[in-house]
Amino acid sequence: MKNPKTRAIAIHETLIEAFGEPVWRTPLPAIDELVSTILSQNTNDVNRDRGFNALRAKFPTWEKVRDADPKAVIEAIRPAGLANQKGPRIQQVLRSITEERGSLNLDFLADLPVEEARSWLTKFNGVGPKTAAIVLCFSLNMPAFPVDTHIYRVSGRIGLRPEKMTVEQAHPHLESVFPPGTYYAAHLNLIRLGREICGARKPNCPQCPIIKLCDYKEKTK
Repeated sequence: MKNPKTRAIAIHETLIEAFGEPVWRTPLPAIDELVSTILSQNTNDVNRDRGFNALRAKFPTWEKVRDADPKAVIEAIRPAGLANQKGPRIQQVLRSITEERGSLNLDFLADLPVEEARSWLTKFNGVGPKTAAIVLCFSLNMPAFPVDTHIYRVSGRIGLRPEKMTVEQAHPHLESVFPPGTYYAAHLNLIRLGREICGARKPNCPQCPIIKLCDYKEKTK
């Protein structure tokens, strides 16, 4: 099965059989998801949520976050880690969006072509391809495929992408091999595969549902 699109579909369908149709948490408004995803950088979901919830508890609106004393924002998001970098980054993004749009509502992005929406988001410092794709896919139901560390590792190991491809290049590549209608489920199920079976140090190949579709040469016994 050398055709990459045929193989991607087979992997997606096999993971659906193994894991079922995944459902993420209740979608957040796009601006909330943007802040949440910036907080998620270099940390886990639990700490991201702790930081996000603490920020919302202290500042009930994004306008208040935008206009707050930077030290107060940093202190609120400390559970998410790297607060000294993430606090100013979040405030600057909120200021930049306000300057451009006059408000902090990002729902207008859903009316744009996906590449235009992606370009609009990634022009802000601290908003990379993964952050933009998460906002587009999960908040706005647009065809974007986010590539996190698990998906990047797994897609290279199993042969879904060229081994030396960068994480930035992996976004358009995986969008080209998976059909748009599969992005949501394929993203979540590949993350689950990476967390539960295809771990970074030692993949548990005997338990892997896609072992017959995998190119990994060092398969564990």
